[in-house]
Amino acid sequence: MSRRAPAGPGRRGRSLRTQLLAGLSAVLVVVLVVTGAVTLLVVDQVLVGQVDQQVRQEAAQTAQALGGRGGPGDGRQGGGPFGEGAQEGLNFLLFGLPVGSLGARVDGGTVTAATLQGASGGFPQADAWTDEQAAALVGVGSEPTTVDVPGRGAYRVVATSADGGQVLVGQPLAGTTTVLRELAVAALVLAAVGIAVAVLASRAVLDRGLRPLRRVAATATRVSSLPLDRGEVDLAVRVPARDTDPGTEVGQVGAALDRLLVHVGAALAARHRSETQVRQFVADASHELRTPLASIRGYAELAGRRSADLPEEVAHALERVESQATRMTGLVEDLLLLARLDAGRPLERDEVELPMVVVEAVSDARVTAPDHRWFLDLPGEDEDADDAPPLVVPGDAARLHQVLAGLLANARTHTPPGTTVTTRLRSCAAGAEVVVEDDGPGVDPAVLPTVFERFARADTSRSRAAGSTGLGLAIARAVVDAHGGSISVESRPGRTAFRLLLPWPAPADEALLPTAVRR
Repeated sequence: MSRRAPAGPGRRGRSLRTQLLAGLSAVLVVVLVVTGAVTLLVVDQVLVGQVDQQVRQEAAQTAQALGGRGGPGDGRQGGGPFGEGAQEGLNFLLFGLPVGSLGARVDGGTVTAATLQGASGGFPQADAWTDEQAAALVGVGSEPTTVDVPGRGAYRVVATSADGGQVLVGQPLAGTTTVLRELAVAALVLAAVGIAVAVLASRAVLDRGLRPLRRVAATATRVSSLPLDRGEVDLAVRVPARDTDPGTEVGQVGAALDRLLVHVGAALAARHRSETQVRQFVADASHELRTPLASIRGYAELAGRRSADLPEEVAHALERVESQATRMTGLVEDLLLLARLDAGRPLERDEVELPMVVVEAVSDARVTAPDHRWFLDLPGEDEDADDAPPLVVPGDAARLHQVLAGLLANARTHTPPGTTVTTRLRSCAAGAEVVVEDDGPGVDPAVLPTVFERFARADTSRSRAAGSTGLGLAIARAVVDAHGGSISVESRPGRTAFRLLLPWPAPADEALLPTAVRR
């Protein structure tokens, strides 16, 4: 069973307004065509009926006149099929009939005389009728019949018996055809004008009728542009009261959307309260855990100073207690930092020289992991130091150092020894850009969309060999968001790049901008 392909970027569906206009236009065209065809058929029947009535009367009058006339009008004199006597009788009988009327005498299945009523009372000569034209008149009965006389057009002909033969009387249908043609042209013109006027009027009516639906759609659009995924959401947008009338179809849609917004607003408020409670719990728990963890580490260190007097198993256990306490302390500090950032607590705002921060972070990484190759790419390295623009951004230097150290630690932890890690610093119109790139195995595509989520775990190609908590990248994103910047990642086998963008100072602090990017 075939399915209709969904409308994509290259296929735009028609709007409701367009569909209604097209439907109304199609219905109107069908109605006008059917009405015009029926009208033309009725007019044709009426006009032909009038012609039939006239030819019947003419035939009756002709038969009566010929029956009362003797001598040359009896159709049996003149010697020949178009004898002069027969022709003279027909000419006499056609006087007073409409122009173009046809008269003929048929004896024994042969036309013995035929003529037409001229415009000035004159008649064509007998030899003007050909045998083919005369043969077309044979076989006409007592009911009016349409006969196409070659070279003369269509006639409505009727036959009546008179003086041992038949008398044929007919009237041309040229006038009827002309009337029908002119009526058809007039109907087409009027139909075209009527369709155009109806479409314009329908368009205006539809625009007015769909205006409430557009207002409802505008409300939904405003709601969709709100940041509903995090933080406290004040969903105060509502459908206008005039568009929530349940007595109309659009009002029913508006009322349903309004109720939906109320429910969504309540759900978002409940979610925010829950998140606030969890955030507060994490912050309180992390704060409370710092003291006992510090005590555990202190006692473990104190006991470790006398490890020579302790059994080997006890000394090893004390070492593991101290190691795990240190790791747990780091985890608690990370959770406390995330809770504070989630609560919107402001960071330090000072002038931060990014080249210095980057150099310090890379230097620490070289000491920590000498089995990796660490490269640093700073702007203006080939230029005189005095000419290099200072890359200064507003922010918290300690937190930005933590972000860069976390990105370098991520590259160190999840790549094998010998991996090349390059840190680049560049300036652009939007701000200062820091890229940490490595040529390791890359991130699993299934994990890539959630790599900045808390406690996100990569696959075995980027295993937690060094005991990662899964919070480093989440902290990096939270700190960068607090600075008004952005962080992203691109990864494939052989290249993984984390891109960090920090905005320049606000226009009020434009003195902090590098000379190369000042307005």
